[in-house]
Amino acid sequence: MSIFVASNPFIMEQFYDATDLLKGMISRPSFSREEAEVADYLQTQWRRAGHVVRRKGNNLWLMSPSFDDAKPTVLLNSHLDTVKPVAGWTRDPFQPEEDDDERLYGLGSNDAGASLVALYEAFTLLSAHEQPYNLIFSASAEEEVSGRDGIESVLPELPPVAFGVVGEPTGMHPAVAEKGLMVLDCLSRGRSGHAARNEGINAISLAIKDIEWFHSYVFPQQSDLLGPVKMTVTMIQAGTQHNVIPDECRFTVDVRTNEFYANQTLCDEIRKRVDCEVTPRALRRNSSRIDVQHPFVRRAVMLDKTPFGSPTLSDQALMSFPTVKIGPGDSSRSHTADEYIRLPEIREAIELYVRLLDGMTLEL
Repeated sequence: MSIFVASNPFIMEQFYDATDLLKGMISRPSFSREEAEVADYLQTQWRRAGHVVRRKGNNLWLMSPSFDDAKPTVLLNSHLDTVKPVAGWTRDPFQPEEDDDERLYGLGSNDAGASLVALYEAFTLLSAHEQPYNLIFSASAEEEVSGRDGIESVLPELPPVAFGVVGEPTGMHPAVAEKGLMVLDCLSRGRSGHAARNEGINAISLAIKDIEWFHSYVFPQQSDLLGPVKMTVTMIQAGTQHNVIPDECRFTVDVRTNEFYANQTLCDEIRKRVDCEVTPRALRRNSSRIDVQHPFVRRAVMLDKTPFGSPTLSDQALMSFPTVKIGPGDSSRSHTADEYIRLPEIREAIELYVRLLDGMTLEL
């Protein structure tokens, strides 16, 4: 009999604990690279609950008791950092506030505090019973900026991981594929001259040709879940004053990749097709995809959840093992004014995480 059915069909005790924990997180600002206060808070709370809490920087993780090297290891991960509040908040973003519709407002409530506390509660329930796998729960920093002192710094400290669950707001539908990200800084070089005379080479004119290519070119390999590679010019800068032909034009391209193109491969292809200088800021945030026949995904489908491809980036991009992104809330609420999570979503997430993971078997 499963943990969920055997114990409490509404998991109310864990739900109340998760809600209190989330309110404590909201009340402590935890911007990326400034997460120390919320990490201290969570470390204290989890130690009081009897856990051995490991820490590196502002990253925390817990390991299930009786860790057995003969078993595969499952990682439950979500992030404790937030973006800074946007303009337009009508509430205090650091004051957790409930309304009559069972909404809990606060910065990070949806992205991704609700996922973090729900995964933590699922970890405590699952770890209390023998499972065919080892379990690690991690709360990571710097996710919103893909920082190197986030989950990327923790993974080398962990035993080999066979499968990961990444908590992000997906409405508890499993994201079985995720687009990667590559940001390109581009530079077109011309030659300066006086705008009143027919001299110089206008770097803006050179850049326009390449910008048009980024706008119109379609890479041939398209994904059934993620669609085509998407390239968007998002920033441009050129010129010093109105009467000087600009000798440099700089522009930035946001590239969202699918699973058919590694970032390095795509960068090499782009360089062959444009005249500007192309410098990637990072190449490590690649697209990911998991087999829909994975036991976790099959269980989700049996529970009427729909696998999909996610256009947004998460810590999945930094994990080399199979992962599924799944969590309570809605991605459209993330990074918005008056961000909120519906409280029933937290309760349902705890329940569903346990149902999906309890007794799940993985091959070594």
